[in-house]
Amino acid sequence: MNKILMMLSLVILIISTSCHSEKEHKEEDTYLVTSPVRMDTSTTREYVCQIRAIQHIELRALESGYLQHIYVDEGQHVEEGTLMFELLPIQYKAEYQKAQAEANYVLIEYKNAKILADSNVISPTQLALIEAKYAKAQAELEVAKVHLGFTQIKAPFTGLMDRFQVRLGSLLDDGDLLTTMSDISTLWVYFNVPEAEYIDYKKNMKGDTLLKVKLRMANQQLFDHEGIVETIEADFNNETGNIAFRATFPNPKALLRHGETGTVIAKIPYKNVLIIPQKATFEVLDHKYVFVVDENDVLKIRRITVGAEMPDLFVVKAGLAESDKILLEGLRKVEENDKIKYEFQDPKEVISHLKLHAE
Repeated sequence: MNKILMMLSLVILIISTSCHSEKEHKEEDTYLVTSPVRMDTSTTREYVCQIRAIQHIELRALESGYLQHIYVDEGQHVEEGTLMFELLPIQYKAEYQKAQAEANYVLIEYKNAKILADSNVISPTQLALIEAKYAKAQAELEVAKVHLGFTQIKAPFTGLMDRFQVRLGSLLDDGDLLTTMSDISTLWVYFNVPEAEYIDYKKNMKGDTLLKVKLRMANQQLFDHEGIVETIEADFNNETGNIAFRATFPNPKALLRHGETGTVIAKIPYKNVLIIPQKATFEVLDHKYVFVVDENDVLKIRRITVGAEMPDLFVVKAGLAESDKILLEGLRKVEENDKIKYEFQDPKEVISHLKLHAE
């Protein structure tokens, strides 16, 4: 029994000595302390994106018939108005010639009737009927001309041909897909932005200022040209909570193609916000906290709300003021209500050694 009491006394003595030693050690150490700083800054955010040509259309047969000629090749760059496909036009040529002959016949009939009407041989009503017949023949001629023109498919704009869906000699029906065509001189790049980030963007962009973005391609290289966010969709997606942005990129060297993917890099500005170093914070159950030094040099734990995250930095939405002093280093060595010695370091000096996009 005496031995047990001696052992317990020894353990208590060791713990007491250790605690006393630790307390003395805390009081002897000098800790770095700083304050939040208010300034303009920006954060970089990345979004997976889809790359689309400014024009990407399907080319389809407008009439039925045999595909007689293909004048272009897959992947070829074609100019607007270039003849690409031609259907066998025999039937449509015949219909056009028939309509033309009918129009010529009715024209002669109308001219003769006009002479007779001028001589009062026939009534004005009879002349009007023949004139209407001539107008009908002219309209039928125009329709036949249009149908004949449909046998030739020409490029509606300057762009790139895609894979052919038909081959020479194919029997086509009205509406059959021939190929697709893209204008990639300019690209539309779509990416989805969460609701909170959309609100930050709208709050911090001034007036009609447009957000400029960069594009990281699939090979992890940055695209040579910057894009501009010109369009935001009207509605949020209720399932994802995102809204689609569309950035426009020039593509003068035709490096990028329709259907590629990449990553949009957006620099989001923040005006007059409160910033602290990330290393001054610690996390408990998904909440961020800092140690605040009070007027008696005693540490108090305070919960903060983070508005945005940057490399090495947090934008603080709530929980701190510029006048507060926060523990910068040694957070694991101290506890709440510890009294410490500290050295105050100017927040701008602290920030200057961290990764910051200041403006």
